[in-house]
Amino acid sequence: MVFVLEGELKVGFITTANVLVSKQITKGEVFVFPRGLVHFQKNNGKVPAAVISAFNSQFPGTQSIAATLFAASPTVPDDILAQTFQINTEDVQQIKSKFAPAKKF
Repeated sequence: MVFVLEGELKVGFITTANVLVSKQITKGEVFVFPRGLVHFQKNNGKVPAAVISAFNSQFPGTQSIAATLFAASPTVPDDILAQTFQINTEDVQQIKSKFAPAKKF
């Protein structure tokens, strides 16, 4: 769970069905991340953001990171993946292409 004290964040998580759920939250808003799912928080404002975070368990569960991040639908934004892994967006696109679903004929 994250509660925004100041600023604005883009937050999201990826479900076990590889579906991206994301939202823009601002001061006074709360966003809950389900336990064990890959999630992110990105400051989208021009000033530093301040948040309070809390977890309901010390056992986070597990999820396959590569397939979750690079094959989500809708896709995780390239700039978030590039910043997370400290690579450029071209590399992100190349990695995503390896996880693209097979074409049906």
